[in-house]
Amino acid sequence: MGQSVAKMTKQITQADVKPVTVPDFLIAKSQGRKLTVATAYDFPSAKIMDEAGLDCILVGDSLGMVVQGKPDPLSVTLKQMIYHAEMVARATTRSLVVVDLPFMTYQESAQQALRNSGKVLKKTGAHAVKLEGGRRMSETIKAITNADIPVMGHVGLTPQSVRRIGGFKMQRNENEILQDALAVEEAGAFAIVLECIPPDIAQKISNALKIPTIGIGAGPNCDGQVLVGHDLLGLTTGFHPRFSKKYADIADIIRSAIASYCTEVRTGKFPGPEHTFK
Repeated sequence: MGQSVAKMTKQITQADVKPVTVPDFLIAKSQGRKLTVATAYDFPSAKIMDEAGLDCILVGDSLGMVVQGKPDPLSVTLKQMIYHAEMVARATTRSLVVVDLPFMTYQESAQQALRNSGKVLKKTGAHAVKLEGGRRMSETIKAITNADIPVMGHVGLTPQSVRRIGGFKMQRNENEILQDALAVEEAGAFAIVLECIPPDIAQKISNALKIPTIGIGAGPNCDGQVLVGHDLLGLTTGFHPRFSKKYADIADIIRSAIASYCTEVRTGKFPGPEHTFK
């Protein structure tokens, strides 16, 4: 029995090495298979997530808050996104890698968005870009997808609009969000993030769209879920979003390890003979 289980696990592991592609997202929705997405910003984190079987790694402009310690993502630059995305893409063999276009790198014109999207894919080796906005961004999405660059959309709470909407708030206008989502699908996006909207609205949108919906703070009835990697690993301190779940407390493990290191250095226990060259 044990050998049978081990053999099955090995077969599953080998099958899961097959890279996840953009068409796989559409297939997953048609089969009712939930998609798993999380953010990563560096090589070792992305490698671990990839090996764990994550369907998609998002290099989010959330790095402004999570990595840089800023209050919002507005100051993140395209150069910074490319720097982080290249590390993530180089670490992965299975996960689809999607990169956020940061604030004011696509809003000016469809031509600006197309140029920067192409730059991201050419310089990083990532598979797709993500941008925020619904109907007002439909022509931009269409221009990018017409150039064979896959686009993931994002409606509901759009963090780059935080100044306009007055903070990170739940979005409740069902008709507005639905029309935005339909416009993103019509423009050619292969998937769409639904952020901070009531679960009943998210379910209606998921039922209305042919492309998969990826929820964050949008309830359980989306076609997949996305979380910030640092949040689910317990690496963030201070504010913790209600919609996020901590699956580990890595911060405490790191804190304890560093404290032990400090103690051993100060007491002369480290380095010991086994750590010293002869």
